[in-house]
Amino acid sequence: MKPLPRISEIMTREVITVTPGMNLQRAMHLMAFHGVSGLPVVDDEGRPFGMLSQRDCLKGALESAYHGGSTGRVEEVMHAPVEGLPADMDLLTAIERFLASRYRRFPVFEAGAMVGILARGDLVRALANWDG
Repeated sequence: MKPLPRISEIMTREVITVTPGMNLQRAMHLMAFHGVSGLPVVDDEGRPFGMLSQRDCLKGALESAYHGGSTGRVEEVMHAPVEGLPADMDLLTAIERFLASRYRRFPVFEAGAMVGILARGDLVRALANWDG
């Protein structure tokens, strides 16, 4: 049987990020333009600070509609702290983490630095192509 891939082999390495102070409307534009359903929120040094999901964006849009203001900033609706996965985690363990969580994506860490992001779709594609 062929060994299971590590998530570092299937994750997305080019990660689109937003900052806590970014306008929520701009963050939603980035999500729509890049076709992603969530983005890591990073501090000024690029360290993960939180996650912003489509659900978070909808919550911000609804609140702004009720209060008649702008959509606000990312930090007002994002969720924190960040839960991540180690880059050397195997595929099956990653699947277990996704099934035990409400999250659809996790940042991936190696030596304390974010090196990618793993989404449910990445796991499905890896399973579809795995010939173990």
